[in-house]
Amino acid sequence: MIGLLLAVTMLAACSMATEPPAEKEDLPAKAVEGGTLTIVRMSDAGNLDPHFISTINAASVVHQKVYEGLVRRDANMVIVPQLALSWRQVSDLVWEFKLRQGVFFHDGTPFDATAVKRTLDRVMDPKIASPRAAMFDKIKQIKIVDPYTVQFILERPFTPLLSILASHEGSMISPKAIEQYGRKLAEHPVGTGPFVFRSWEPGNQIVLDKNQQYWGDKPKIDHVIFRVVADDQKRIAMVENGEAHVAESIPVQEIDRLSASNRLHVYRSEALGTEFIGFNVAQEPLNDIRVRQAISSAIETGAIIKGVYNNVGTQANSPLGPKVFGYSSSVQSYPYDLNKARELLAKAGYPNGFSIHMLTYDRNDRVMVAQVIRSQLKGIGIDAKIDVVSYADFVTTIEKTRTHQIFVSGWGNATGDADYNQYNLFHTMGGGAGNSFQYSNQELDRLLEAGRVESDPAKRLAIYAKAQELEMQDALLVPIRNLENLAVISIDVQGFSISPAGYLMLDQVSIQK
Repeated sequence: MIGLLLAVTMLAACSMATEPPAEKEDLPAKAVEGGTLTIVRMSDAGNLDPHFISTINAASVVHQKVYEGLVRRDANMVIVPQLALSWRQVSDLVWEFKLRQGVFFHDGTPFDATAVKRTLDRVMDPKIASPRAAMFDKIKQIKIVDPYTVQFILERPFTPLLSILASHEGSMISPKAIEQYGRKLAEHPVGTGPFVFRSWEPGNQIVLDKNQQYWGDKPKIDHVIFRVVADDQKRIAMVENGEAHVAESIPVQEIDRLSASNRLHVYRSEALGTEFIGFNVAQEPLNDIRVRQAISSAIETGAIIKGVYNNVGTQANSPLGPKVFGYSSSVQSYPYDLNKARELLAKAGYPNGFSIHMLTYDRNDRVMVAQVIRSQLKGIGIDAKIDVVSYADFVTTIEKTRTHQIFVSGWGNATGDADYNQYNLFHTMGGGAGNSFQYSNQELDRLLEAGRVESDPAKRLAIYAKAQELEMQDALLVPIRNLENLAVISIDVQGFSISPAGYLMLDQVSIQK
């Protein structure tokens, strides 16, 4: 789970979507049908099977392009119909969905109740061992009422159900493709969406084609190419010289220069994610809350946002971003106070400080954050030794070996609901690999369980506000900033956007000629 939450920040960081300056809009151009949209990105997808995708980077290739769900979120984060025309709660334990008719998967298989049942039975099958299975473990049975009506029979009430069905985990997969490809579905995605998968050259590019038989409004562009270009400057240069239309994961230090260009503009929109400094509370001396509080009080997050991130993003106060349902603005992090930090260390038995390891992965901004934190912690006598590893090794360490102490990281939120982060990352049992803090608190567990079954929105907000207060009081992490989605876009491209969850949205894209 943490893999998914970390990698969303590859797009990252908050403000409203920006539009090209007025002088750029005056250039003579005409949006037409057709053309190939080329997107250059830092890394490859890794997996295209919705039941095994672990990053937003991968999900963004197929979500709302190749694959669709029963429901989706609109631009305002409201859940609206997609492959389901309507739904209702028959009771606390039964949800009923009326399905859209006349829809076909890309291989010609009809979309119907059988397809819904086959898709969800697959993700819940222990033999498949999907890492996404835990998101659906409240479902006892998928019942076919008639060819275009299904019921979800739950073991217990589960309020976040619709938000999960609206994320990439809720993608509907062709039953024929499931049988035909098995585990190789990761390389052969077959959905109902506006784009059809054509090819994948691992480490190089993925190509999608317009679905000429799409049931809804057809895309304006004919093809999409996702090209892997690891070098930041090369990605930007490709947009500047016309080799590409969109560059993801741009360095924040380049924003001012790029914003002045008359050939492109910088896309910025508020994201759901948060970057933070986390503590493994099972490791000494971090098992002492006074040590965690001392470190929290010694970190000046505002300096990090300004110095490392060029003021991209807003200062975070909570484990949740402001656009996530459940966020509380009343939650407070520990204020910067070196005297208080030194006092806490002395009370914990470390008047002269200590040495500790700080883990992060080989992404420039993360390394820079670690360096700033190292410098700040010297002020209270702590020698933080920075360990920089590959992203894969980073995830292995925090999810499996659990030998880390302090870690510099971040997470996104694919559903827009607090449960996605809170339960998976902080619940004693439910967190599994995601609980990289190795934290256990019965009161917090009770709150997170209550948040899953409470149907009243106001009461859910109160529950998650209390949960965040506990997490911050126990100093499990130091929130740094709320993230923004960033991209560089050619002025020839219209209609491009990035959802708050970090998915690239291409349904309205056109290329000016």
